[in-house]
Amino acid sequence: MNTAKLLLHCPDRAGIVADITNFISINNGNIIYLDQHVDHVENIFFMRMEWDLDKFLIPNEKIEDYFNTLYAKKYDISFRLYFSDYQPRMAIFVSKMSHCLYDILARYTAGEWNVKIPVIISNHLDMQDVAERFDIPYYVFSITKESKADQEKRELAILERHKIDFIVLARYMQIISEDMIKKYPNRIINIHHSFLPAFVGAKPYHAAFKRGVKIIGATSHYVTTELDAGPIIEQDIVRVTHKDTVRELINKGKDLEKIVLSRAVQKHIERKVLAYKNKTVIFE
Repeated sequence: MNTAKLLLHCPDRAGIVADITNFISINNGNIIYLDQHVDHVENIFFMRMEWDLDKFLIPNEKIEDYFNTLYAKKYDISFRLYFSDYQPRMAIFVSKMSHCLYDILARYTAGEWNVKIPVIISNHLDMQDVAERFDIPYYVFSITKESKADQEKRELAILERHKIDFIVLARYMQIISEDMIKKYPNRIINIHHSFLPAFVGAKPYHAAFKRGVKIIGATSHYVTTELDAGPIIEQDIVRVTHKDTVRELINKGKDLEKIVLSRAVQKHIERKVLAYKNKTVIFE
């Protein structure tokens, strides 16, 4: 089934749902998904709608113009339109840890996601054999404080050449520059443990072990210029006890990180995430 997916937000007012659904029905479309939410604090209306294009009267390339002219201007709507027959192109950034990378590539090769992965970028050689095993081009950019700006320009050139739509940081241990973030707003997905800000530094699990924590968490979010503080897409936790060693804490944390990151990536691919200010609305 070839479908269109519309995600939108606007000031809440009467008549929005009726007008938009009527737009689909009068043009011979069949709505197969509709979900909505009103933020009563901000007075903002959110909606995700998907409809079958099989008998839709408006050509795909004209739908955005029609909707913008007839409804977006009328209701002050911000929207994005996607088509199911387009496979988004995802770049993976990775450093030395392999758990998230392997999980993503396993799901990718199993055909779980409607996505293409044309390139993997790293600041180390460690994961090159993994990329070769999955037959994906692997680029290495050794980054220092002095070389960071020039290396990111080269990375951006590769992303542009491969027509990348979004980026996944699979435990990429570098801070993304403001320039790259501006080029991919709400299109760079990161994963990290949820010990922050309590346990900072290179060995958070060791610090958590000494403190006797009872819960390990992981958070996946869109990257913004404020470090590890972008709109949250997915989170989860696992309980631990005094019986768990530091190694067991680390292993449980890794399992959680790869699951939470993959859930976030899947939601993004399926166009079920709508970012507004520094929060997200996640449609089921």
